[in-house]
Amino acid sequence: MAKKESYPYLIVWEFHPKKGEESQFEQAYGANGVWATFFKKGEGFIATQLNRDLKDPTRYLTFDLWMSRQAYEAFCVANHAEYDAIDAQCKALTESERELGSFERL
Repeated sequence: MAKKESYPYLIVWEFHPKKGEESQFEQAYGANGVWATFFKKGEGFIATQLNRDLKDPTRYLTFDLWMSRQAYEAFCVANHAEYDAIDAQCKALTESERELGSFERL
């Protein structure tokens, strides 16, 4: 049996893009967007998934998948300045954003 730490770690965010910025938002937060490209530098990064709510098309969820919480946290500590710069740049595309939680696959 694999160690608990080897199971993927998931961070879920909820976003509401600004009206008229949906396309740019989808590009920035999609599987090949600025966030995924940034995270790909990190050891233990698996993928970023962008999802649009079928009942509320103004609501999106992102799933950032990592091999472990430790891998994600180490990446954030080592790259905090670039993380903050990308976050500031992307805030112009959103009305709201909030972290819904961090999850470990059992």
